[in-house]
Amino acid sequence: MSLETEHYCPDCESDVTFYRAASTHVHLGEKVKWHCTECDYGFVKINGNVDTSEA
Repeated sequence: MSLETEHYCPDCESDVTFYRAASTHVHLGEKVKWHCTECDYGFVKINGNVDTSEA
């Protein structure tokens, strides 16, 4: 998995680059924390299926 991804940031109100802050394996799969390079907004993805980012 890459160290950066493009994603919508609700705080910046645009698509920005997020960096991979941390990752670990949990019983559901790989848990990855992403953080915006422009502000302090972050979200978590688990195994690519669970996404805590705002829609």
